[in-house]
Amino acid sequence: MDTGPVIRYLEKIFVFHNEDYLQLFFNSLYFWLFFGFILAVYSIIYKKKALRNVYLFLISIFFYYKISGFFFYLLIFSTLVDYFLGLGIYYSKFRWSKLLFVTISVSVNLAVLVYFKYAWFFADSFNQVFGTTIGLENHLGHWFYEANGTPYPHDPARWLPPIGISFFTFQTISYSVDIYKGLLRPVRNILDFGFYVSFFPQLVMGPIVRASHFVPQLYRDFKLKKYEFGLALYWILKGLAKKVILADFLAVYFVDSVFSDPLRATGFENVMAVVGYSMQVYADFSGYTDIAIGIALLLGFRLNKNFDSPYKAKNVGEFWKRWHISLSTWLKDYLYIPLGGNRKGSAATYISLVVILAAIVLISGWPALVFYFGGAIIVFSVLAYIFPGVKRSIDTNINLMVTMLLGGLWHGASWNFVIWGGLNGIGLVVYKFWRKISPWEKVNHWTVNVWKIAVTFTFITFTRIFFRSETITIANDMMYQIWNDFSFSVVPAVVSSAYPFFITLVLGFILHWLPYSMKDQWRNRFIRSHVLLKILACIIIIFVVYQYMKGGVRSFIYFQF
Repeated sequence: MDTGPVIRYLEKIFVFHNEDYLQLFFNSLYFWLFFGFILAVYSIIYKKKALRNVYLFLISIFFYYKISGFFFYLLIFSTLVDYFLGLGIYYSKFRWSKLLFVTISVSVNLAVLVYFKYAWFFADSFNQVFGTTIGLENHLGHWFYEANGTPYPHDPARWLPPIGISFFTFQTISYSVDIYKGLLRPVRNILDFGFYVSFFPQLVMGPIVRASHFVPQLYRDFKLKKYEFGLALYWILKGLAKKVILADFLAVYFVDSVFSDPLRATGFENVMAVVGYSMQVYADFSGYTDIAIGIALLLGFRLNKNFDSPYKAKNVGEFWKRWHISLSTWLKDYLYIPLGGNRKGSAATYISLVVILAAIVLISGWPALVFYFGGAIIVFSVLAYIFPGVKRSIDTNINLMVTMLLGGLWHGASWNFVIWGGLNGIGLVVYKFWRKISPWEKVNHWTVNVWKIAVTFTFITFTRIFFRSETITIANDMMYQIWNDFSFSVVPAVVSSAYPFFITLVLGFILHWLPYSMKDQWRNRFIRSHVLLKILACIIIIFVVYQYMKGGVRSFIYFQF
């Protein structure tokens, strides 16, 4: 009997292949077959908590291996380091030793993140500023693969970070810091801790989970009421529809082509591409987290909501309370507040400011900026010395800007992301001053609210130019076309030729801006509907999704972060 085909089939399933990482995306058939197998086994063992946790931990490690290859060693490394350091922090009798252990934990996690995600960025920036030709090769990346006889899948001329590294490093950092603060007891069982770090639904794109919220669930009995089952199914179907029917269609039909070469499109088309991207990135990312929340709920675990209709925000501050909530709260709790928050400045505040200003001088190639920045620092220092209130305002705004700049850099090793973060920081600072003098700040009339939402959305959408553009040149080209070649005369022709895009975009915004009460009513009707109606809804949505996916499986945007 020839066992070759069977062996090749099993090898296809269980061994990582460079071209197969798309197969375990939530919008692929392969993933749902994989998840069906998970549920089949889970239905047998779910009552045994220890076995359940070990099973899901091993499944999660396999999941990460299949989408990232032997970079899963990094996940194992991070798990081992923070497990033992967490124990060290908790059981240390001296404050200095606790501080030492938490410092090691944060330093190791940031070192791994910086090496794999930012080393190329810093070296390339250095070469551009000083005209050097320093070579850079990802030796650890090559070693991880070659040690196992697998060719390194990335272009040696350009580093690609391991999938999800920004998410699981932030998750493990929060674990160690919370133990140091006395907010959390360490996880005793290393496999349970590994399960917390690697839980596959949210591992690579969030939401970022706090140990204080997730770890207690490891030791609870499995509970899934009829209402929760319907809710989980609702989250999954809504997420798939957002991703495939809305996000992917907007990208393929219009957005990607304009961003690939803005100069070939009119200013109006560039504006519509940016507006379309704002809806695309929301539908793509929130669609993923909707599916993750639904999958986790089917397995008996509750994840926090990560989006709250962000384009209903009336100001930039409110937007960041509604968008990527797990990251926004993480940055607030572990960066903004430790820097001093809205109360004071700290040594870290001023050190961060000097480092950021030095980086701007270096990357700009304008040494004269040193004198401008130096003069501004002297002026503000004098004002702060004379007027204590000015010092507090300066300190808190520096803390805010540093947080947003680093939040931008978290998204990717690119100056476009730094600019995007800086623009959002400026928006937050301007709003802080504006709300003190605005005559409409406390007005709740619908016309005023519509105006506030429109202004906020316009600003956020403008910043997306830098977020989406692959280079500064593309961002500049897009702004040039918008400013110099808007061409109102082409609007009818563009709308008529790309009407499916515009219809989809308008419907997306209408659904987004519908009242919460109407959305809650739809959700509850689906949850309480007869099982046959649920099956019918699944068949219809899956059929429609399949029709939209004939071009193949598209990656989720935040997989690159």
